[in-house]
Amino acid sequence: MKDSVIDLRKEEKKRARKKIPVACAQRNRFIPGFMIACALLSILSLLYLDIDWLKLLSRTPEIGGVFWELLQFDFSSMDVIGSSLLETVSIAVLSLLYSLVLGVIFGMLAARNILRLPWLSVFTQSFFTFLRAVPTPVWVLLMLVCLGMGPEAGVAGLCVHTTAFFTKSFAQSFESIPEETIEALEATGTGRLSIFTNAVLPAAFSQIVAWTGMRLETNFSECAILGMVGAGGIGYVISRNLQGYEYGTAGLAIFLVFLIAYCIERLFVRVKRML
Repeated sequence: MKDSVIDLRKEEKKRARKKIPVACAQRNRFIPGFMIACALLSILSLLYLDIDWLKLLSRTPEIGGVFWELLQFDFSSMDVIGSSLLETVSIAVLSLLYSLVLGVIFGMLAARNILRLPWLSVFTQSFFTFLRAVPTPVWVLLMLVCLGMGPEAGVAGLCVHTTAFFTKSFAQSFESIPEETIEALEATGTGRLSIFTNAVLPAAFSQIVAWTGMRLETNFSECAILGMVGAGGIGYVISRNLQGYEYGTAGLAIFLVFLIAYCIERLFVRVKRML
């Protein structure tokens, strides 16, 4: 009896040592090829950029010194930082609200299951793909030429790219609604607009909130950058103080930007959980 138990244990150990066959071995061959391609592209990019590694290594110890000076916060210009920060938040919120309304409208036109006009859906998606392909700083610079220096250019430039982003995101959210739900409402004689406002939009509301929160955080971060090119806000304060070697003031402004971005992210996470 003991010998049979020992033999069974030995067989179990032998089975455990055997490798489990992978059924998708052919698919896994793509991963090494992908990694090799990434490595080759990285090498080619480094060769093309012709980076001076000796100079880079010699300047690396200075990074710690610069960050230490940024952490020596200077509160003497807190009034300027506060007003610029409020201006940045206002630009981000206004551009988000305008784009949110436009995104819902154009997202309805881009969704294939709302109006059921394939040509309109393709045209709307193609047009906003072009707008989305152009980076936000380019749109802001174009608005600076048209509207002049100031927050107006920042709001208008952000609205273009944010509307293009919302159009694609909301269209995908609307198209995720089950087709059976829409067909059932159509069978009762409900109009297209009524189906969208009373069924599709409420069903996609949680997704819209998630996209809105993510985009508000992105808009706020972009506002901090776009201020450096003359669009107003905290970015101008950071750029001016960095150029003037006033690292304490710049460090305080950067810290407040990080703090507000984190608060925005946590706020929308809580709102999404509630919904």
